[in-house]
Amino acid sequence: MVVPELLESASLLVPEETATENDVTVRDIWDYLVHDEWEIALNLLEELGGARPLPLAFWAKLADAADQLRLERSAAWCHGRCSEIRHGVIRADLTLRPAAEARRTTAVSGAGALRPMWDIGHLSPTGGHAVSIASLWVEDMPSLEPGGRATVRLVPLTPSQWVHVQPDQRITMHEDQTVAGTAVVREVHRPAIAMPG
Repeated sequence: MVVPELLESASLLVPEETATENDVTVRDIWDYLVHDEWEIALNLLEELGGARPLPLAFWAKLADAADQLRLERSAAWCHGRCSEIRHGVIRADLTLRPAAEARRTTAVSGAGALRPMWDIGHLSPTGGHAVSIASLWVEDMPSLEPGGRATVRLVPLTPSQWVHVQPDQRITMHEDQTVAGTAVVREVHRPAIAMPG
């Protein structure tokens, strides 16, 4: 499919009553589609997707459209939302350690490229701490500086390792043996799609 068909098809998956914080609805988006304002339509559809859970097909169509439009951040975001549906997502408040106290001295990319290790309470066979991997998205910010704090979205690499994680649980981020940051879990959304065994 080409961009207009992908966006039209995605918009049909949005219930009519869904609206953004600015009261934009799918009917408003059709006006942009009629006038070939595809990037605006894509951005508004992404916003509508944040207003309520939408199916994997919605995000897959948006990801394809963003890929074709060469909108890298939008494409990464939409592919990330597909991963969230498949693997689940944990929203948490993350505070990175200051550069003077940690290995990291540069900002963390907010676009899901980093896949740090997380101590979520598992023990290794020898009784030490075991870690699990999850990709990290920083909400509403392009990056997070050392010492900074932001709401993040964690997409587990192996969802079954994260089933015990609950809101208000404290977890720690690692990029090596040292603690890179501490997060407090706000929300846990289990995978919406059954994963093969």
